[in-house]
Amino acid sequence: MEHRKTYNAKELKTPKGTLLIEGPVTPEALARYAFHHDLTSFRQPEKQHRALIDIAHLPEGRIIIARRGETIVGYVTFLYPDPLERWSEGNMENLLELGAIEVIPEFRGFGVGKNLLIVSMMDDAMEDYIIITTEYYWHWDLKGTGLNVWEYRKVMEKMMNAGGLVWYATDDPEICSHPANCLMVRIGKRVDAESIQRFDRLRFMNRYMY
Repeated sequence: MEHRKTYNAKELKTPKGTLLIEGPVTPEALARYAFHHDLTSFRQPEKQHRALIDIAHLPEGRIIIARRGETIVGYVTFLYPDPLERWSEGNMENLLELGAIEVIPEFRGFGVGKNLLIVSMMDDAMEDYIIITTEYYWHWDLKGTGLNVWEYRKVMEKMMNAGGLVWYATDDPEICSHPANCLMVRIGKRVDAESIQRFDRLRFMNRYMY
């Protein structure tokens, strides 16, 4: 499968200044920009910066960023699912995972995450993919936001909905381990019926295991 990528961008005015939301961004551009020191949700900022550059080098990898001037203040990643997760077991070329989305605390609450997803889906090539994201409450910044699990889940769902991702049922044990965890999915307009059936078999792998 050829992974087409078409660059899109939009400006987002916020009370803290105007951001440029753009992507998919090339590895070279990512390396050129500074990476904000408050982007710490997944690993140390310099390591996460390196990880984003590595993802951008992948044929299927997509990084959409929010930047203020030359500094990245938010991003979202799309790539093939982790080989250790069930979602990779189908070896589906047209299944991508929204692996991480992060915005620095200073710019939260201004619709940055929502706009990262909107710009991501402005690329027509996204209609060729099933996009999934797995939401686990232990990744959420409950302390920093002051929200409880259910309030945070509502915020996450609303943000994902902006990119066309909606809740889907699954019997994945990790997702089922807590009721706030969830699988969200966007099925592109050009995804064929056979791919959807293969994906459904990945969603429910335990139903025949009696």
